[in-house]
Amino acid sequence: MTTEAKAGAMDSEGLRAVEALFRQQIDESLHPGASLAVYRHGRLALELCGGLARLPAHRTGSPAEQASGQPVTPETLFVLFSSTKPLSAVCLHILLERGRLGLDDPVARHWPEFARNGKAAVTIRHVLTHSGGFPQNPPQLVPRKWGDWNAIVQAMEEIELIWEPGQDTGYHPLNFGWVVGELVRRIDGRPISRFLREEVTGPLGMGDTYLGLPPELEGRVARLYAMDKEVDPQAVAAFNRPDVHQAVVPAGGGISTARDLARFYAMLAAGGTLEGVRILSPQSVERAIAVQVEVRRDRSLGIPMRWALGFHLGGNRVDLFGYDTSPRAFGHGGHGSSVGWADPDLGLAVAIITNGLRSPAGHALRVAALSAAIRKACL
Repeated sequence: MTTEAKAGAMDSEGLRAVEALFRQQIDESLHPGASLAVYRHGRLALELCGGLARLPAHRTGSPAEQASGQPVTPETLFVLFSSTKPLSAVCLHILLERGRLGLDDPVARHWPEFARNGKAAVTIRHVLTHSGGFPQNPPQLVPRKWGDWNAIVQAMEEIELIWEPGQDTGYHPLNFGWVVGELVRRIDGRPISRFLREEVTGPLGMGDTYLGLPPELEGRVARLYAMDKEVDPQAVAAFNRPDVHQAVVPAGGGISTARDLARFYAMLAAGGTLEGVRILSPQSVERAIAVQVEVRRDRSLGIPMRWALGFHLGGNRVDLFGYDTSPRAFGHGGHGSSVGWADPDLGLAVAIITNGLRSPAGHALRVAALSAAIRKACL
């Protein structure tokens, strides 16, 4: 356990309860391995890791690792799945703050070819709130094509609408990121992977966060495992592929550590600045996390959702951010395995990442319990 927070910021007994629950979930085989990090008032308050990054059946490394599996360490990298989306969205928020775009700009103002097949009215706000009307993944964009950005751009230009922009809301699992990524490139000139590194992760000291993993780091990535029958084995297989790790997938292909992801949310919880490094103004952060859309049934997810601009919001009896959370809590989950969130009213930022994918309900229960325990430890 690491406790480096400001004196009195977190209750030591409460943090021990968080650690006990963290270890219990691994012992109960809710996931093979996991990592957790908590920031409070801009300081690291807790960092935990445990379990196995790779089970013995997938033997790599030293004879000891081959016998017992590869343990999770603070240096273990995890696939973030859709917990990547806020990282990509913040790239657009930086450009918005600099006056390079408007939320109600049609995407086609910056990317004319996107207007094909009736998409001229889709705005940047629609994209960030999953209201654009094109949630379906193009069948030609199979995982082996995710490293071909030109093919991705062409697929987004040719995709057709399912509903008129702004008339409904339905989660866009991958298309969100393809469009955000190309918008960043069209407006700024840099690929989103470089923009993120130079404007966000580099300045914040998030040296273990990648959109497009360097091949030499593949051995540090935790292997993913399906933990129940509801998990799509094809998704597990796809996101265990080294070529997918190396591809730039702005909606779901980020790779990071819990500490890095928690640093990102600590910056947002503090109004856009962490340890003297300013990424966004407080006004830009407030705009980014303000509620935009509330629906009783998201057309893709089939559940109630409250969307900000690239984040989903708290305020529910049970959610990934805990129990009875503040409506101002914000963050994003990742396909049955991870979550990053912040509560600005508590000065709290949290990242929980596992390598064991569970059904939405099973994942929500384990993560909500940990998030609630973390909240309870706040003084």
